[in-house]
Amino acid sequence: MRFRPCIDLHHGQVKQIVGSTLRDDADAAVETNFTAQQPPAYYADLYFRDGLEGGHVIMLGPGNDTAAKEALAVHPGNLQVGGGITPDNARRWLDAGAGKVIVTSYIFQDGELCEERLAALSRVVPREQLVLDLSCRWHDGAYHVACNRWQNICALQISAATFRQLGHYCTEFLVHAVDVEGKQHGIDDALVSQLARDCEWPVTYAGGARSMADIAAIEQAGAGRIDVTVGSALDLFGGTGIRYADLVDFDRRNRP
Repeated sequence: MRFRPCIDLHHGQVKQIVGSTLRDDADAAVETNFTAQQPPAYYADLYFRDGLEGGHVIMLGPGNDTAAKEALAVHPGNLQVGGGITPDNARRWLDAGAGKVIVTSYIFQDGELCEERLAALSRVVPREQLVLDLSCRWHDGAYHVACNRWQNICALQISAATFRQLGHYCTEFLVHAVDVEGKQHGIDDALVSQLARDCEWPVTYAGGARSMADIAAIEQAGAGRIDVTVGSALDLFGGTGIRYADLVDFDRRNRP
């Protein structure tokens, strides 16, 4: 189990927000937990110097391209990037320094998984450079993927069959527990357990972590196989529940 750091960008600034408050309406209120004084490149360099790998830059809406490129350029290949990635721009983001691109909403059409879009994506992004974001929420007795800034519940469910199907196109998954993301109310341990049981590929879990006890709970529920990213609770982002230095030490102990 590794710690995967994040750089969440909103209007070009590093922020921690409650993801479920994001809307397509630019004037809609967004609940913000933290806004950084430092530029994204500061965090990219910090993560690299601390030996953290596989972190991600997520562009939350428009106006973030320049900031994301600045972060990726600091240490090319060390960070992944997601947010609005399509076959038309994926290659440019890899050329800009992303180690991998993260894709979610593009592969869905009218609430259904679109194999044609997956195929189009695979023609420009090598399987080993593609991460699929299956961020989800509990709906009708199962975890369903949520797309379009987590506003729309898709028919696709989190399951072993889903991971086997999508594993033909990628080598890694990112899963936010949307119902607890950014709220610091505790993790969704049932989801973590299911991810460990159903997915044979690397998975990074995000959502609700508020203390090192929650990190230990993820390690236990995920059988040591599920990586973690932490946002609002981290002292690096104004939180009080988890020290960044403790997560770096945790990661060092778990490195191969």
